[in-house]
Amino acid sequence: LHYETFLGSRACVHMAAAAWPTGFLNALLHTANPFSLPLCKGNALGQFFCEMPQILKLSCSHSYLRELGLLVVSILVVFGCFVFIVVSYVQILKTVLRIPSEQGRHKAFSTCLPHLAVVSLFVSTIIFSHLKPPSISSPSLDLVVSVLYSVVPPAVNALIYSMRNKEIKDSVWQLMNGCLIKQ
Repeated sequence: LHYETFLGSRACVHMAAAAWPTGFLNALLHTANPFSLPLCKGNALGQFFCEMPQILKLSCSHSYLRELGLLVVSILVVFGCFVFIVVSYVQILKTVLRIPSEQGRHKAFSTCLPHLAVVSLFVSTIIFSHLKPPSISSPSLDLVVSVLYSVVPPAVNALIYSMRNKEIKDSVWQLMNGCLIKQ
């Protein structure tokens, strides 16, 4: 699908001009704030990343309320992005369903559905990570979830897009067939 064809290059520039500064400001605020939190329970995390929920567990003051305010603002920004993503996918689905040929629709769906699956995995694991009740929290579960949303989507995305390349696809099939024959 050609976004510039459907949206116009001006709309694409506006979306990027809104997303990049918003994301940068959000990341800057969340990166700078933890440096002002006093830690009284040590500074060692049994985590893959230094994520805010784990850092807030180490804080011994009420300054975590400032981070809570930042989280509320972030949730509003993320919710806006989520709504925009859903609206975009509905528009894409409507466009794909208007493709006259069955083969064209199949090709468009085979491109869109794996990407939608990766986005769904990413969003669902982040939501689970940040909204799960503390009663089911454990260092190993937190580690698995953080790996799921930080490592798996980029790896799967790269795999999906490389599988669109016929030469790579043929090589993978030959490798798999060779392994099956040897067994």
